[in-house]
Amino acid sequence: MDKQSYTCVLVSDFNLQNFAGYAAHDAEFPHLEPIAAQLGQPVPTLLDTAAPHWQKTADLAVIWTQPQSVVSAFNALLKYEQVPVRDVLQEVDAYCALLANVSACVRYAFVPSWVLPSYRSVFGVLDMKTEIGLTNTLMRMNLRLAENLEKISNIHVLNTHKWIERAGINAFNPKLWYLGKIPFSNEVFKEAAQDVKAALCGMLGYARKLIIIDLDDTIWGGVVGDVGWENLVLGGHHHRGEAYVDFQHALKSMKNRGILLAVVSKNEEQAALEAINQHPEMVLTLEDFTGWRINWQDKAENIIELMTELNLGPRSAVFIDDNPAERARVKESLPEVLVPDWPEDPLFYPATLLSLRCFELPSLSREDLNRTAMYLSENQRRDLKKSVSSLEEWLRHLAIRVEVEKLHPANLQRATQLLNKTNQMNLSTRRMSEAELMAWAEQKHRWLWTLRVSDRFGDAGLTGIVSLEIRDRKAQIVDFILSCRVLGRKIEETMLSMAIYHAQALGVEEVYARYVPTSKNKPCFDFFRSVAPRFHQQGECFIRDIEHPFPLPDHIELVQ
Repeated sequence: MDKQSYTCVLVSDFNLQNFAGYAAHDAEFPHLEPIAAQLGQPVPTLLDTAAPHWQKTADLAVIWTQPQSVVSAFNALLKYEQVPVRDVLQEVDAYCALLANVSACVRYAFVPSWVLPSYRSVFGVLDMKTEIGLTNTLMRMNLRLAENLEKISNIHVLNTHKWIERAGINAFNPKLWYLGKIPFSNEVFKEAAQDVKAALCGMLGYARKLIIIDLDDTIWGGVVGDVGWENLVLGGHHHRGEAYVDFQHALKSMKNRGILLAVVSKNEEQAALEAINQHPEMVLTLEDFTGWRINWQDKAENIIELMTELNLGPRSAVFIDDNPAERARVKESLPEVLVPDWPEDPLFYPATLLSLRCFELPSLSREDLNRTAMYLSENQRRDLKKSVSSLEEWLRHLAIRVEVEKLHPANLQRATQLLNKTNQMNLSTRRMSEAELMAWAEQKHRWLWTLRVSDRFGDAGLTGIVSLEIRDRKAQIVDFILSCRVLGRKIEETMLSMAIYHAQALGVEEVYARYVPTSKNKPCFDFFRSVAPRFHQQGECFIRDIEHPFPLPDHIELVQ
């Protein structure tokens, strides 16, 4: 985990010092460095992109306003004047244009949705009536805000109502407003700071993508080895049985949005698998799990072995177990694995899972939604590998196809996601927003290609990026990125062959790759060293004249 601080510009029409304090002093990653813009001047601040806080591109901005301060028509409604909803929405459109104005000044911007104080109830039953109720109008304003800003890739609307609900009855305090121009209680700001940090974590590619789950008294009630699968507490009209079923539904929903599921349990494997296959109330099936370790070995060792098989690092995983001793063992042995405190009462299991903030993603790609299927097809590849006599034979049987295409709006979202979350096979490990990546690639002396990989067992999706920058008849390979799930199939050699082919076509004399070391990308350095006979190494720079092409592996079909 990187230790750098991320600059955070705060734009608001009210006092955000309490939010800044929570954001700056929270020890959890990422570490924020708040920079306050002029208090109470959100519109001039958004208009003046030459202001000092915009001069050096900030990592993120939090732009938090009250609706009446930026939408004058809504302010008129608060005075119970007659204003058509269309006039209000036109002002929302104008405000969104102001937000778009600063999108180039920050990598990411977060805009909390608008709320009204809970004590404002003048209209009563009319509050949800169109053209009358304030709540009805404000809901329309927030939807318009979200729809407009969805078109700007680095601006994201956050749900303020969730913070208000968690803070409860004391979320709003009129006394704080009159004494310090603070509209919310500290609980609201604390929740907001945690959500902003979680969102940034997802933007930076640090979202968790694997849940490792225990079985006995975790996804069902009882010890299957003692009571048999027929007598497990699961489903039916039992309150705990219903909670376990709902917990499985919550896990299934996680799997459906791209989070991998796996099992690590101390149990007899045959009895446990029989329960999963036979119990009529099971929501999860074996096909929902990318792998399992069901035995009597140490759980920390099982987790390491399982994650090695899945080619994932411990920073990707969340471990859920009802046993506090097992949680403590994993937390101590594998500090990068997230081990949340778990309630003793299973009635709180679904809510606890759904409240975790570690799965934030800036977008959902096709690859995310199909992640479990991709890992299951990987099991088929491993089975094939065991049945053939050599690596070359295995690669030939896979029938690998690599499709190359330039960066464009349709693949930009997934390419940015891959750029920001890939750590091992990543030459420079630079992190960029969608807008930054597209702006970089559009320069005339730069080229960026994406690679989609498929084989006889399935489609791995967009899993590779190669980019070139040409200066003084030399081509630098800037990005050389490949997802860990397709490593070791000579896709890496294919990427080099393709890059050198294009460099030749551009008339350069030399191609070089400059390795930027991190704590996790040594596999990339090792790969370039492995092809060193065809590249001249100078420290962490690998150089090749392009008099001769780099051979394309003969078992791969390359489509450009």
